[in-house]
Amino acid sequence: MLRTGNEHLESLRDGRVIYVGSERVDDVTRHPAFRNAAHTVAALYDMKADPAHRETMTYEEDGGRHSLYFLRARSRDDLQRRMNCHRMIADFTYGMFGRSPDHVASFVTGMAMKLDELKPPFGHPDNLLKYYKYARDADLYTVYAVLPPQAARNPEFYQRQNIPVPTLRVVREDDDGVVISGMKMLATGAVFANEVWIGNVLPLAPDQKKEAITCAIPCNAPGLQFWSRKPMEQDCSSEFDAPLAFRYDESDSMLLCDEVKVPWERVFIHDDALLSRNIYFLTPSHCFGNHQSNVRYWSKMRLMVGLCAKIAHATGADQVPAVKETLGRISAQEAMIAGMVNGQINAYETWPGGPEGYVAFNRRMMYAALEWCTQNNSRFVDDLRELCGGGVFQMPANISVMNDPELARQFQTYWQTPQTDAITRMKLFKLAWDMVGSEFAGRHQQYEKFYAGASFIVRNHSYRETDWDGFGKIVDDLISGYGHPAAGKDKSAA
Repeated sequence: MLRTGNEHLESLRDGRVIYVGSERVDDVTRHPAFRNAAHTVAALYDMKADPAHRETMTYEEDGGRHSLYFLRARSRDDLQRRMNCHRMIADFTYGMFGRSPDHVASFVTGMAMKLDELKPPFGHPDNLLKYYKYARDADLYTVYAVLPPQAARNPEFYQRQNIPVPTLRVVREDDDGVVISGMKMLATGAVFANEVWIGNVLPLAPDQKKEAITCAIPCNAPGLQFWSRKPMEQDCSSEFDAPLAFRYDESDSMLLCDEVKVPWERVFIHDDALLSRNIYFLTPSHCFGNHQSNVRYWSKMRLMVGLCAKIAHATGADQVPAVKETLGRISAQEAMIAGMVNGQINAYETWPGGPEGYVAFNRRMMYAALEWCTQNNSRFVDDLRELCGGGVFQMPANISVMNDPELARQFQTYWQTPQTDAITRMKLFKLAWDMVGSEFAGRHQQYEKFYAGASFIVRNHSYRETDWDGFGKIVDDLISGYGHPAAGKDKSAA
């Protein structure tokens, strides 16, 4: 069943517990800190439900029509369809919603493509398959919290203080499920979602079995709280003055559980520290989820390319040879991420195979793109910053100057350029500032830099997926074709 935007907004009025500082937020669809972003998510649902987007955004399976990001790919064409769906969602939000509804759904879908890796007794493949189908059929928006709080990575500190380690763990097992308490980070998008997936993408020590819980719970589960970072939307005077923060602040929250009951049917892995993390890499889960992130960044890159060109034109700098060179370099870099995204499809893998004949995006190319995005985003932002120069500080404080006829006349007279009228120029620089200098921009720079963890984590993914024997064989084949002079006449001298 494909839900509409109004149906999704209604699903968010479910008694969830959200705090902004000491304020409890009762309804994110109406609260000034969240309402615009909530309606952005609703608009995504309406776009999917639009019959005009039926083929791009949905597919049929088991007698129903579902969001295409739940499609378990069996061919190159299926992978292409998944990418097209991701791109339509990412383009709609200009790449600003990293944890849009297609993100964690892709993780769950990839895991459901290789259920045999959830080996009993610690893995529960039947539960995972049922949850996948439930999320698919109900068109759920699921987010995840899969990291321990930073301080909790040093448990000795808490042991010396004789206080509980704050990281989330199973504190009790009952006949009807497990009980979890503690914290997880970072539940991005949780205030707009229906469910939260709890797991581990960082390695756990073998004795951390009780922290090795992988499960899913509703966002209004009793005992569950979300502590939001400072929302940026509520400080926006208008969409004109903060066009990105006004409607694309997807929010980040710490997840806090106080004796939350998880029914057994919602438990997917329990008491296996290694499997709890490895399940993302033993299945296409991590590959599918991070392909979505590559596509999402591509959309953001396209916005930056267009904005760089528009800013350069508005100032007349686009006629300067050095600026043309900069724009050409930025254009080439957008083409690089485009090539990396499409390369993952063209060089697709027949893994995981199996009786269903499932296929996946090329993992090594996906991780290369992830590394590229992580390492280069700051440079692209600096390119835009340099093209803006001091123009961002020449604009009036906000567009309210147009409310006074005399101020409006002066603004339109003195702030225009031969290339651009004053209002359009102000819109461009306000947008650029929301990309390079505002608090919203700062959040996104931090987000992109640590999207998949520290750089060594991303590179370790690439190391894991590299065919080192294959590369070594290239060298072996070359050097085996000739001997050394002491062994006889050197072939190279012939």
